[in-house]
This record gives sequence, structure tokens and C-alpha cells, in this order.
Amino acid sequence: MWLFNSPPLKQLKEKYQFEPTPQWLEHLQKSSVRFNSGGSGSFISPNGLAITNHHVGADTLQKISNEQHNYLRDGFYAKSQADEIKSTDLELNVLVSIEDVTARVNAAVKPGISPDEAGNARGSAIAQIEKESKEKTGLRSDVVTLYQGGVYNLYRYKRYDDVRLVFAPEQQIAFYGGDPDNFEYPRFDLDICIFRVYENGQPAKIDDYLKWNSKGPNDGDLTFVSGSPGRTDRQLTVDELADTRDRDVPNLLGMFNRREVLLNAWSQRSFENARRAREDFFGDQNNRKRYDGYIAALLDPEIWRAIEAREKKLRDAISGDAKLRSTIAAYDRIKKAQAELVKIVPRYDYLEQERRSTVGYRGPRALYGSLFQYARLLTRAIDERAKPNGERIPTFRDSAKESLELDLFSTSPVYDDYEILRLTDSLTDFAEKFGANDPMVKQALAGKSPRARAIELVTGTKLKDVDFRKNLYTKDAAALQAAHDPMLDLARMIEAPASDTRKAHKAQEEIKEQAYAEIAKARFAIEGTSNYPDATFTLRLSYGRVRGYEEDGKQVAPFTNFAGLYQRSAEHENKEPFDLPQRWIDRKAALNPETQFNFVSDADIIGGNSGSPVVNKANEFVGIIFDGNIQSLVLDCIFTDKQARAVSVDSAAITEALRKVYDASALADELEGKK
Repeated sequence: MWLFNSPPLKQLKEKYQFEPTPQWLEHLQKSSVRFNSGGSGSFISPNGLAITNHHVGADTLQKISNEQHNYLRDGFYAKSQADEIKSTDLELNVLVSIEDVTARVNAAVKPGISPDEAGNARGSAIAQIEKESKEKTGLRSDVVTLYQGGVYNLYRYKRYDDVRLVFAPEQQIAFYGGDPDNFEYPRFDLDICIFRVYENGQPAKIDDYLKWNSKGPNDGDLTFVSGSPGRTDRQLTVDELADTRDRDVPNLLGMFNRREVLLNAWSQRSFENARRAREDFFGDQNNRKRYDGYIAALLDPEIWRAIEAREKKLRDAISGDAKLRSTIAAYDRIKKAQAELVKIVPRYDYLEQERRSTVGYRGPRALYGSLFQYARLLTRAIDERAKPNGERIPTFRDSAKESLELDLFSTSPVYDDYEILRLTDSLTDFAEKFGANDPMVKQALAGKSPRARAIELVTGTKLKDVDFRKNLYTKDAAALQAAHDPMLDLARMIEAPASDTRKAHKAQEEIKEQAYAEIAKARFAIEGTSNYPDATFTLRLSYGRVRGYEEDGKQVAPFTNFAGLYQRSAEHENKEPFDLPQRWIDRKAALNPETQFNFVSDADIIGGNSGSPVVNKANEFVGIIFDGNIQSLVLDCIFTDKQARAVSVDSAAITEALRKVYDASALADELEGKK
């Protein structure tokens, strides 16, 4: 997961006798896109076509669907540009430039000041850098923390927020095999979704896009993955990873298991319920299985020994250098700060949320739903606007205004019954965690049962109305109070205690950030830049060969094909989740059964890489990442290429399916540059 401004040129030349040029890297960088719904993608035509995964596009598919048109389940194809459907709140980012601003950020933190003062000084400096950059360039400008505080880079992005749906297959073929096959291999998934970006009402003219290779890769080919991996924990200390293993991940698993059971039961009551909950249900299933795999890795004695050995090697090198020896104390500061965080976290998790968000909104565990999201964003937008830009929460800085407004003024449908369901359960969860007599719980419930309170909040609020949100957004805190809206009143009521927990949490995180920065400097002195930083949902470059692996004494081939898809369906008597969409049954004879469908490579990927383009040495699109195998779940904390594999859809399968299954030859022609 290498930085584009620090690519692994030496490693590539030594291992593969290939050295990408600066022009090659810049072209791939500017052809890659980040989806604010939590994934990656790439431009594949000069007229704004962008491809990602179906499960990345699913958020938009869900939001533009209704009772008459279930695009998530049934798919969609726009035969003309006039038929393309505009998304409600989707934003795409293209990385234009990277600038190292470490010296300027660090200069703001004076020696001897408290952690709270240091955090505020650093935040103010970052806000000023972002504001200056946005005003000068017009580009989205984000200062990104790398190496846990060792480096700060300014990333400038071109934003696209007029994004329209062009093509999506049926969910059944996009997620073929369902939960049983998720994180497994072999796979048979057409996990793709194609959008088009617009500017000024016209398809955007794109200079950097990937040339489509309809043949796909061969076994043994060197391939590259360009995408935005969300988060890894490979540079955390053993002490912090132990807390992740023993407390953090089990807590997350409890939340996702709870939500999965809730949504599964509700979905079975009607087809419409299932449609409304499908995207959230899939997310909860996926996260549950992902974190099951992560904790299995952390509990594996062999992996844990490797993690301990990794830290011991660095500690020994630091201790052996007289100039660096004092850095060892940083490990103890991290341990103590983490112990303090553990005391804060329960309240923080329910009023904010411990699971860090790399982009966009992540709501408090106690108040789950779209309507509370709008209430919190409105409340904080108005409160934060009254502060100097440098003192604001990052989401509400001037440089982030356009993205905030895209979220806040979303036209996505809101369903009362679905909001009541989720809010009832999260309020119940809140009461179970702290007890019904807890002062905050009593205030939140206002003397009612969780369900009665949820009904009161959802049916009484006006926040479903976009114009209501837009009007209030222009006002001040007094106007919020005067609105007498129950959801807004709740958001205002918990804001003070939430703010207190956020400040306490931030102070301990600041101690850790300073300590990790010291360790990072020592690591640079010892290793140079031979290691990349942990993932931060920013653009990274990975590489690896297309190759199979051995599992349980058997060799797993790198490719699957269409023949294997039909064989798997027959083995399961075409029963769910191995049933085929009717059009795939009808068009079977038209397809070449030997067409490569999915493939694996030993590239380094993680959540957030979904939708990343896979390119060959000629920088041609040959596939798209959509998953990792079960052995890849260890990659959160340590890299191995023994069995861990990235799973992709082959470009050959995409081309064949568009032409012979979906009658989308015009779209295939555009991909192949034939029009």
C-alpha cells in the first residue's frame, strides 16, 4: 500500500525488472477515483465513465430505488445518456496532487504545552493549510496524517458530485453465492457498477482514463492495484493491538451481530422491508464476517508471535542507537494513553462512535438512523460555524463545506418504519449498556419506552423535508431551538456530553499521536522510507502477480470461468444463494464457457480497495478488485502473501457479459474505445 509520492521503484526493479515512469504513475493516479460511499474506482472512457463494484454502488442503487423500481436487486442499464439516473448524494474524488506539510504542522505545536493545547494547535494549523489550499486551487484539500503522526501530507482532489448511474447487474450475479461465499474462493461474481460523471450538465471530459483490455490478465502476470484502502493497524504497538483483540473487535462484533439479526428478522416480514434494509443488512453481514476473520488472525499464536517479533526488532534497533534510545519511552506513553481511552470509550462509542470514519458521517451507536444524522449535522454545522475555522471539527471546516452540504441536503428517501426500527434498537442498546437509570439514558428516552420514544421522534420531526434542512442550515442556534423539532432537540440535548467525551478522547489520542510520531522518526532513521504507512482511505499503489495458492493440501487455481459458474449453480440445484438470474440461464448458450470470470493475485489490499482497478504493465484495465479470500483478513495487522489473495472480476468477463447477457454492446463499445 505504497504512497504515490513514494512508490516502490527499487522493489519493483529488483523483483520484477520493471520500473514505472513518473508519467505512468501520474496517469494511473489521475485515472483512479475514490467513492465517498466507501470504495474505489477508475475512469474508463474519455466521456466520464467510472467503474466500481456493485457493492460500492449499492448505496446509490438503494437510494434511487423505490417500490416500483428495485435497481439494487434487478439491475439497470441506461441505453442512452438521457436515461442515466442521477445519484442523490454520491461524491467522487480524483487525487490531483500531494504536498508534504509536515514541517508546517509540527511547527504549530510548541514544546511543553499540554496534550489538549497541542491537539488544538495542530488542528488549527491543519485547518489553515486546508483553507488556503481550497481558496487558491478550488480543489478539495485534506491534510492526511501518515505514520500515526510522523508525516502530514496535503491531498488535493477534484470533486465530482453530479454522478449518474449507467449500468448495474442484478445483485444475485454481483454477489453470487451470498454470505456463504463472501471472503471465499473460488468465486463467480460480476461485482461491477458503472457510473458517468457530469460537469455543467454534460458528460465530463476526462484526460486520464484507463485503456480497456478485453483479454484480461494471464497466470503469473505482474499487476498493479490503485485504490483507497480504508484502514490497517500494522504500525500499532503490541499493547494497542492487544486492546484491539481483547476489547475493540469483540465490541464491534457485538454491534454488527445485533444489527444483522434485527435487519434479517425485519426483512423477512415483507419484500418491501427486504428492499429497504438490503444495503445495510449486507454491510452488517460483511462487517461481521470481516471482523470474525480479523479476530481469528489476532488470536492465532503464529501471527501474534510475528507481530511481537516485528515490534521487538524495531525496539532493539532503537535501543541500540544512543541517539534514538529515548524514543523507547514513547511505547509506555502509548500504553498509558490507551488505558485511559478504555475508561472513556464506552460513553464515547454511544455518543460519538469509536470506529473511526475515514470519510463521511458515522453516527453514535445510541442513535442509529438517517434522521438523527441530519439532526446532528445541522446542529454541529450551526454550532461550529460560529467558531474560528481552525477550532472546528474537521467535517465542518470551510474546506469541507461542499461535501458536508452534499450529505446534509441528500434527497435519499427516508422511511418512517425503517427509521423507527433502527432507532428503537439503538436506544434499547444504549439502555442495556448503561442501565435504565443512567441520567443520559433517561434524558434520551424522556420517560418513554425505546419504541415509544422512537415513534415520537421519527413522526414528530420535519427533517425528512430537504427544504426544511436547507432553511435551518442558513440560520443560527436560536433558530434551531425555536424550531421545536424533537429530533433536533435530542441532538442539542446530547451535544454537551458528547462534546465532553470527544475532548477527553482527543486528548488521549493526541498523546498517542505524539508518541507514534517519535517512533516514526526513529523508524525512518533506521529503515528509511522502505515501509509504507498504515492505510488512511487515501490513494495507494499495490502490486503482485496473478497466482493461485495451496489450501488444505490442494492447489487453488488462479482463475474461474463461466463454465464454473453454471457448474456451481447445478451443484446447488440453482437454489438460493446459488441461483442464477433468469437472463443468465437464457443466455448460457451465447457465452463462451472458457471466458475467465474471477481471478486472484497476491497484491496487498484491504477494505476500501473494493472497486480498485487492476492494471497490467501497459497500464491497461484488466480487472477490478471486489474481495479478498478468508486468508486475506490477516492483512489488517500484518502482510503475508503465502495464502492471502485479492479477488477480482476479469475484464474479459465484463466485456462478454455486457455484449452477450445484457445487450449492452453500445456500452462495451465505449469501454473498448470503439465510439
